[in-house]
Amino acid sequence: MARRILPLVVVTALAGGAAFWVITRPAPVEEAPLVAITGDPVAGELVFHAAGCASCHAAEGATGDDKLILSGGRAFVSPFGTFHAPNISPDPQQGIGGWSLTDFANAIQRGIGPGRENLYPALPYTSYVHMRPQDVADLHAYMLTLPPSSAPNLPHDIDFPFSQRWLIGGWKVLFFDRDWVVTGSLTAAEERGRYLVEALGHCGECHTPRGDMGQMQRGAWLSGGPDPANPNRRIPNITPAKLTWSVEEIADYLESGFTPDFDIAGGEMAQVVEEMARLPASDRLAIAAYLKKVPPIE
Repeated sequence: MARRILPLVVVTALAGGAAFWVITRPAPVEEAPLVAITGDPVAGELVFHAAGCASCHAAEGATGDDKLILSGGRAFVSPFGTFHAPNISPDPQQGIGGWSLTDFANAIQRGIGPGRENLYPALPYTSYVHMRPQDVADLHAYMLTLPPSSAPNLPHDIDFPFSQRWLIGGWKVLFFDRDWVVTGSLTAAEERGRYLVEALGHCGECHTPRGDMGQMQRGAWLSGGPDPANPNRRIPNITPAKLTWSVEEIADYLESGFTPDFDIAGGEMAQVVEEMARLPASDRLAIAAYLKKVPPIE
């Protein structure tokens, strides 16, 4: 009997493994639309600041023009281990200097590396998936104009079994939601704000609580949660239930860092404000208008 069952077990295991591979294999972007696009580095600079690339990928403590050297290395502590931001400067060996536009789009919008490996969602491709192709091309073009750095990439220090990249394919099947969170009738300003918050600014990546597998709990969108890097600190709720400032007050805060109560932004938010202050005033007002449309969560 055992001799009959063993082949069945083997066949079942192989079939299950094949099905898992098919279901979870990387799904790259469509290359054809990208081929027809020419990136504009001038426009890409605005995208760069809206996306806050330097906040994560510049060296720890970098200031001024040094923040444009995207050498990586900064450590990000999480419940799954410590991630290290990679070098995304134009260096052809350590950075992205050898990447095509398609390689770049696959990484930031699908979480797929140039070798077709799955990338950890510490890179917020779950937000960048909403980026418009032209913005992706413009950002790529701008980043290739920045100073190269030959700093080697540091390995992640991830606990088992999360250290197994092939499992990320299953995570994507379960949690990689490509729909907008706030839907319905929106004004042009609110739509622009949604694009800046849900896509480029990836605000939900920090301000939305996460489940046991690190997925954003979209039903509690922007309602805050514990800071994974500091258990004594809480990331604030920025839904209308707690963020009661006016549209103008929110926009002013995103430019100056000063709250209506004359407190000042600190920590990572200070870096966010530094980037947001570079955007047009209309964009900061659009973000504020969008935040007023988010469902309030106590």
